[in-house]
Amino acid sequence: MNQSTSLDSADAQRMCTAIQAELARRGKAAVIAVADAHGELLLLLRCDGAPLPSIVIATNKAWTAARERKPTRQVGQAARDPQEGFDMAYFGDPRYIGWGGGVPVFAGGQLAGAVAVSGLSESEDIELAELGIRAL
Repeated sequence: MNQSTSLDSADAQRMCTAIQAELARRGKAAVIAVADAHGELLLLLRCDGAPLPSIVIATNKAWTAARERKPTRQVGQAARDPQEGFDMAYFGDPRYIGWGGGVPVFAGGQLAGAVAVSGLSESEDIELAELGIRAL
C-alpha cells in the first residue's frame, strides 16, 4: 500500500504567515499560494496591492512545482534550452508555468506539496517561497 505525505492547512498557514511577515517588513505585496502533494490549492493570499494577474500565476506555480516535483524555474529553463527545449503546451495542461517562484516541499524524502510567490522579481519570488519552506 502506498503511503503519501501532504501538507495540511496548518502547514500552509505557517508558510504563508512567514512569507507575509517578510513582505510587510520589505514594504512589498505579492500573492502566496500553497498546494498539496497533488498540486491542488490549500491556501491563496493576495496581499493588498499585489498585481491581479499574480493570482493565477502563483496558483499555477504551486501546481507546476508539485506536479513536476521541481522548482518552476528549472521547468522553465529546460523549456528554453536552445538544444533540448520544448513547447510547454506539450505537457497537455495550460497550468504548467516556467517562471521561478514555485518550489516543491519535501518531507522525509517524499513530496508533500509546494509553495509559490508571484508579484515581485523572479529572484524575490524564489527567495520568499524558500523562506516559507524554512518556516516549517
